Order: sequence, then structure tokens, then C-alpha cells
Amino acid sequence: MRVIAGTARGRRLKEPEGRQIRPTTDKVKEAVFSAIQFEIEGRRVLDLFAGTGQLGIEALSRGARQAVFTDESPAALRIVQENVESCGFSDRAVIRRGDGVSYLKSGEKFDIIFLDPPYESGLAEKALETIIQFDILNENGIIVCESGTGQNVPESDGFYFKRRQYRYGKITVDMFSRRAGV
Repeated sequence: MRVIAGTARGRRLKEPEGRQIRPTTDKVKEAVFSAIQFEIEGRRVLDLFAGTGQLGIEALSRGARQAVFTDESPAALRIVQENVESCGFSDRAVIRRGDGVSYLKSGEKFDIIFLDPPYESGLAEKALETIIQFDILNENGIIVCESGTGQNVPESDGFYFKRRQYRYGKITVDMFSRRAGV
């Protein structure tokens, strides 16, 4: 697992031992960042269910202003901390321990939100509902939601809409946006 582009390009990121954390594959990560590459610079990013922190770190490497990383697991957050430090992003990273869905209720606003919860946990759906309920995505913001193919990720509520869906084998990536002027 490595940083694909930007100031930390090529930097190897630590991964956990075992199977408690399922990092996004480089193929999926590269496709996601190709789709949003012109929408990262200067943005505030949330890496919910951070795991290793690779999505938020990739965004920081590509010019995001700040990334907030949240996870329940102390072991995952230690890996996130080490990865953030090794890439030189400590000054632009905020690391929070806690339940991802509960964190969304804080009311903090973001430009890009990465959702990559454990597949089949129902957390992707709960997180999307909470983001919409508390309206924490800035106008024209982006939600990138990774899930297992076959999971039922909601379409939209009119306020938020699905921009695009990508499939990579057993992985589906849904991208949502918040309508401007609503």
C-alpha cells in the first residue's frame, strides 16, 4: 500500500497485521482519485472509518487543506498516526477516536467525505443517513462510499444525489454530491 500521487508520492504506508482492517486496494484508490482529482486542492476532508488513513493521506498528498481521521480502534488510530507522521502531514491532520456515525453528529462541515466501513455492517447506510440529516457536506461537496457489491446504498433524497457508481469486481464505489443553492 502506497501513496499514489502528490507530495508524498511513492511513500509506503503501514498496514495492520491480520484481517481486522481491510484497506482499499491501490486499483480502487487510483480510480477514486482519478475521478475527483480536480476537486481536492484546498478542501477539508473526513476519512470516516479511517483504518490505515490511506484515503485521507492521499487527499493530503494531493493538496487537501486538512484531513480528519476517525476510527473506533486504538490499533487503527496508531497506524493512522504513524502513516500521517511518516508522510509529513501532522500539521494538517486531526485524529479522533470514536464511533464514526456518532462523530457525524458533531455538525462539522466537510468538502469531501470518504466512507469505507466494514462491508455488510450497515454502517455505510447509517453514515449516509446521518450526513444528510445533519447536513455536514458543503455545497458541491463529495461523498465517496465504498461497499461490497450487492449492498443497498441509498440513491438520494433530492438534497444529495448520486453522481456516479463504479464497480471493481466485488467492490462498488458510489459518489454523491450536495446540490448547490439548496
